[in-house]
Amino acid sequence: MAASNEFLRGEFTRTLDERFRLSIPQELAEELSAKSNQCVLVKERVGCLSLWPSTLWRGQMQALTELLSAKLRAGKLEGQLAKVQSLGRLLSTRHTDVQLAGRGRLLIPEGFREFLQVPAGGDCVVIGAAVCVEIWNPAAWRTHLESQLPEFQLLFDQLAS
Repeated sequence: MAASNEFLRGEFTRTLDERFRLSIPQELAEELSAKSNQCVLVKERVGCLSLWPSTLWRGQMQALTELLSAKLRAGKLEGQLAKVQSLGRLLSTRHTDVQLAGRGRLLIPEGFREFLQVPAGGDCVVIGAAVCVEIWNPAAWRTHLESQLPEFQLLFDQLAS
Protein backbone atom coordinates (compact mmCIF):
# COMPACT_ATOMS: atom_id res chain seq x y z
CA MET A 1 0.00 0.00 0.00
CA ALA A 2 1.19 3.51 -0.60
CA ALA A 3 2.76 5.25 2.36
CA SER A 4 -0.43 7.13 3.29
CA ASN A 5 -2.64 4.04 2.77
CA GLU A 6 -4.29 5.58 -0.30
CA PHE A 7 -4.50 3.66 -3.55
CA LEU A 8 -2.30 5.08 -6.27
CA ARG A 9 -4.55 5.66 -9.30
CA GLY A 10 -4.50 7.28 -12.70
CA GLU A 11 -3.07 6.98 -16.19
CA PHE A 12 -0.74 9.66 -17.54
CA THR A 13 1.48 10.11 -20.58
CA ARG A 14 4.90 11.58 -19.87
CA THR A 15 8.00 12.07 -22.02
CA LEU A 16 11.49 10.86 -21.07
CA ASP A 17 13.87 13.77 -21.48
CA GLU A 18 17.26 13.50 -23.22
CA ARG A 19 18.87 12.40 -19.91
CA PHE A 20 16.26 9.69 -19.26
CA ARG A 21 14.51 11.68 -16.57
CA LEU A 22 10.78 11.25 -16.13
CA SER A 23 8.40 13.54 -14.26
CA ILE A 24 6.08 11.44 -12.12
CA PRO A 25 2.63 13.10 -11.92
CA GLN A 26 2.33 15.19 -8.76
CA GLU A 27 -0.52 13.21 -7.18
CA LEU A 28 1.42 9.95 -7.58
CA ALA A 29 4.76 11.45 -6.50
CA GLU A 30 3.18 12.85 -3.33
CA GLU A 31 1.83 9.43 -2.35
CA LEU A 32 5.11 7.68 -3.16
CA SER A 33 7.16 10.13 -1.16
CA ALA A 34 4.75 10.76 1.73
CA LYS A 35 7.32 9.48 4.25
CA SER A 36 10.56 9.65 2.26
CA ASN A 37 11.74 10.47 -1.25
CA GLN A 38 13.61 7.16 -1.26
CA CYS A 39 12.04 4.66 -3.65
CA VAL A 40 12.88 1.35 -5.29
CA LEU A 41 12.68 0.94 -9.06
CA VAL A 42 11.84 -2.61 -10.14
CA LYS A 43 11.94 -4.47 -13.46
CA GLU A 44 8.43 -5.97 -13.65
CA ARG A 45 8.20 -7.31 -17.20
CA VAL A 46 9.78 -6.26 -20.48
CA GLY A 47 8.47 -2.78 -21.21
CA CYS A 48 7.40 -2.11 -17.61
CA LEU A 49 9.11 -0.77 -14.50
CA SER A 50 7.48 -0.23 -11.13
CA LEU A 51 8.32 2.39 -8.54
CA TRP A 52 7.71 1.55 -4.88
CA PRO A 53 8.05 3.43 -1.61
CA SER A 54 11.31 2.10 -0.18
CA THR A 55 9.85 1.01 3.16
CA LEU A 56 7.08 -1.01 1.51
CA TRP A 57 9.45 -2.76 -0.93
CA ARG A 58 12.02 -3.47 1.79
CA GLY A 59 9.33 -4.97 4.03
CA GLN A 60 8.19 -7.32 1.27
CA MET A 61 11.75 -8.39 0.46
CA GLN A 62 12.57 -8.92 4.14
CA ALA A 63 9.52 -11.15 4.58
CA LEU A 64 10.39 -13.15 1.46
CA THR A 65 14.03 -13.66 2.40
CA GLU A 66 13.13 -14.64 5.97
CA LEU A 67 10.63 -17.21 4.66
CA LEU A 68 13.15 -18.69 2.21
CA SER A 69 15.91 -18.73 4.84
CA ALA A 70 13.64 -20.58 7.27
CA LYS A 71 12.71 -23.12 4.58
CA LEU A 72 16.37 -23.63 3.71
CA ARG A 73 17.29 -24.17 7.39
CA ALA A 74 14.39 -26.61 7.78
CA GLY A 75 15.49 -28.58 4.69
CA LYS A 76 12.22 -27.88 2.88
CA LEU A 77 13.98 -26.72 -0.28
CA GLU A 78 16.20 -29.75 -0.68
CA GLY A 79 16.83 -30.46 -4.33
CA GLN A 80 15.67 -26.97 -5.27
CA LEU A 81 18.88 -25.02 -4.77
CA ALA A 82 19.08 -24.16 -8.48
CA LYS A 83 15.63 -22.53 -8.18
CA VAL A 84 16.70 -20.67 -5.04
CA GLN A 85 19.85 -19.50 -6.83
CA SER A 86 17.81 -18.36 -9.83
CA LEU A 87 15.43 -16.46 -7.54
CA GLY A 88 18.39 -14.87 -5.75
CA ARG A 89 19.89 -13.82 -9.07
CA LEU A 90 16.62 -12.20 -10.14
CA LEU A 91 16.18 -10.48 -6.78
CA SER A 92 19.71 -9.12 -6.99
CA THR A 93 19.34 -7.64 -10.47
CA ARG A 94 15.72 -6.59 -10.81
CA HIS A 95 15.62 -3.60 -8.46
CA THR A 96 17.65 -0.55 -7.51
CA ASP A 97 17.32 2.31 -5.04
CA VAL A 98 16.33 5.63 -6.57
CA GLN A 99 15.37 9.02 -5.25
CA LEU A 100 12.55 11.24 -6.42
CA ALA A 101 14.05 14.66 -7.03
CA GLY A 102 12.18 17.94 -6.99
CA ARG A 103 8.83 18.00 -8.79
CA GLY A 104 8.73 14.19 -8.75
CA ARG A 105 11.55 13.80 -11.24
CA LEU A 106 12.98 10.28 -11.58
CA LEU A 107 16.22 9.35 -13.35
CA ILE A 108 15.86 5.97 -15.07
CA PRO A 109 19.22 4.19 -14.57
CA GLU A 110 21.08 2.29 -17.27
CA GLY A 111 19.95 -1.31 -17.47
CA PHE A 112 16.45 -0.18 -16.58
CA ARG A 113 16.29 2.06 -19.66
CA GLU A 114 16.93 -0.87 -21.95
CA PHE A 115 14.36 -2.98 -20.12
CA LEU A 116 11.72 -0.25 -20.50
CA GLN A 117 12.51 0.04 -24.22
CA VAL A 118 11.66 3.75 -24.50
CA PRO A 119 14.27 5.99 -26.12
CA ALA A 120 15.23 9.43 -24.82
CA GLY A 121 12.52 11.81 -26.00
CA GLY A 122 9.98 8.98 -26.18
CA ASP A 123 6.67 8.77 -24.38
CA CYS A 124 5.90 6.55 -21.37
CA VAL A 125 2.59 5.69 -19.79
CA VAL A 126 2.63 6.22 -16.02
CA ILE A 127 0.02 4.19 -14.16
CA GLY A 128 -1.10 4.29 -10.54
CA ALA A 129 -1.26 0.57 -9.79
CA ALA A 130 -2.82 0.75 -6.29
CA VAL A 131 0.34 -0.05 -4.30
CA CYS A 132 3.02 1.27 -6.65
CA VAL A 133 3.52 3.36 -9.77
CA GLU A 134 4.16 1.57 -13.05
CA ILE A 135 6.08 3.07 -15.97
CA TRP A 136 5.22 1.45 -19.29
CA ASN A 137 6.39 1.42 -22.85
CA PRO A 138 3.13 2.50 -24.58
CA ALA A 139 2.98 -0.54 -26.90
CA ALA A 140 3.59 -2.94 -24.00
CA TRP A 141 0.89 -1.15 -21.97
CA ARG A 142 -1.67 -1.51 -24.77
CA THR A 143 -0.89 -5.22 -25.15
CA HIS A 144 -1.10 -5.80 -21.40
CA LEU A 145 -4.33 -3.82 -21.07
CA GLU A 146 -5.97 -5.67 -23.96
CA SER A 147 -5.12 -9.02 -22.36
CA GLN A 148 -6.26 -7.99 -18.86
CA LEU A 149 -9.48 -6.08 -19.52
CA PRO A 150 -11.58 -9.22 -20.11
CA GLU A 151 -10.59 -10.39 -16.60
CA PHE A 152 -11.40 -7.08 -14.88
CA GLN A 153 -14.84 -7.98 -13.50
CA LEU A 154 -13.69 -11.39 -12.23
CA LEU A 155 -10.63 -9.86 -10.55
CA PHE A 156 -12.72 -7.09 -9.01
CA ASP A 157 -15.29 -9.61 -7.68
CA GLN A 158 -12.54 -11.84 -6.22
CA LEU A 159 -10.83 -8.97 -4.39
CA ALA A 160 -14.06 -7.29 -3.27
CA SER A 161 -15.72 -10.37 -1.79
